[in-house]
Amino acid sequence: MTLREPVELADPHTIGPVHFIAVGGAGMSGVARIYQELGVPTSGSDQVDSANLRSLSEAGVRTWVGHDPSHLDGARTVVVSSAIRPDNPELVEARRRGLRIWHRSAGLAALMLNHDGVSVCGTHGKTTTTAMIATALTHAGADPSYVVGSPLAATGTSAHLGHGTAFVVEADESDGSFLQYPSQIVVVTNVEADHLDNWGTPQAYFEGFLRMASRAQVRYVVANIDDPGSGELAHRLQDSGHVQVVTYGEATGADVRLSELDLEGTEVSATLTAGRTEGRLQLQVPGRHNLANAAAAYAVGNLLGIGSQELLAGLASFAGTLRRFQLIGVRNGIRIFDDYAHHPTEIRATLGAARRAAGEGRVVACFQPHLYTRTRDFATEFGKALALADRVLVTDVYASREDPIPGVSGRLVEDAVEAAGGSSRYVPDKGDLPAALAEEVRPGDLVITLGAGDVTLVGPILLGLLDGR
Repeated sequence: MTLREPVELADPHTIGPVHFIAVGGAGMSGVARIYQELGVPTSGSDQVDSANLRSLSEAGVRTWVGHDPSHLDGARTVVVSSAIRPDNPELVEARRRGLRIWHRSAGLAALMLNHDGVSVCGTHGKTTTTAMIATALTHAGADPSYVVGSPLAATGTSAHLGHGTAFVVEADESDGSFLQYPSQIVVVTNVEADHLDNWGTPQAYFEGFLRMASRAQVRYVVANIDDPGSGELAHRLQDSGHVQVVTYGEATGADVRLSELDLEGTEVSATLTAGRTEGRLQLQVPGRHNLANAAAAYAVGNLLGIGSQELLAGLASFAGTLRRFQLIGVRNGIRIFDDYAHHPTEIRATLGAARRAAGEGRVVACFQPHLYTRTRDFATEFGKALALADRVLVTDVYASREDPIPGVSGRLVEDAVEAAGGSSRYVPDKGDLPAALAEEVRPGDLVITLGAGDVTLVGPILLGLLDGR
């Protein structure tokens, strides 16, 4: 994968029929659904069947399991995800036919034209913050359009075509595609080096965020002043004078400030102060990081003209998104959660919330590393973060788009956990994880599966094993 430069956009009503390659993913399926709702003839294919694929089919999207050049018949535009390799038969055929080929980001960006675009970017917290903004605006009656990287727990969907003026998107920085989105408001949750296989250096990664926030159409940047990276970005932007910067966080000088935090349990709260307005922010989701995400959502809603009490009520109604500290079930006094955390900082935040939620019980973490390059680059940091758990099970790397790297496996992380003073066990085959966890856990434990791959399948199987205990 390489960095992507923005392409020229066109009115989405004029580019159809549109075919999506790898349409079953959470992000791609949401974009396809909106094209279908707009009345644009839409089709898509994916390697495997899924609930997303079936849901799209029910919504009127023509879908196929498997990739075949014949699926492109009638299409004028082909939208591809970052996971698609150059030799995919449908992509090869699209090039041969001379069809318009857009990355997912361009397909989504076209939908944002003529809207008040809100792009949420950052190394961590994008999905939850985007979903919080969408929920708060919806609760206030603004009926925004949105595309989130994971379905909202309350609705089971990751996208919505609204009648309001706002269009809220999760803007991915991994391949530079966040530069594509037409945005009047940009949220920066944090900036911490990641995806160096594309960006090369931490400085280049930071400069990508600076470029994204400095584009001509951007009017406001909402930045987390507590994070060193986004804090530095905020100062750079304030010095330039090109955009209005709104800061949020616990720092004394934050424009939207959090204080008097209550972090115990799976629900958290804080006093939120914005100018002369003050109120109690209460959330159904755990963790200090989620209070920060909610403060960002409040700031965006405020910029869009929503009142304080409406925003606080909307944020209080937020029930989370799938795979973000999602409760899978409870058996024999053992609570099982699942979380998408796949970077050391995310794992540290998630396990911090898990520790407070566990009370007197143990925290048992089950981690699947994501990408060989990330495992190679951050193995030591993964070990230190995971050592916050009482017991850690590590499985092998979820390759995603990458080929194996000699000497890089989950064993590197397992060794790093031990080196950091943690208690760990290496279970290389993901299929063995449920049984291994069933051997480890006892009543009172909080179990959490962590990773951006298919480790999410482990929790439901573990529940079944515990039923038979």
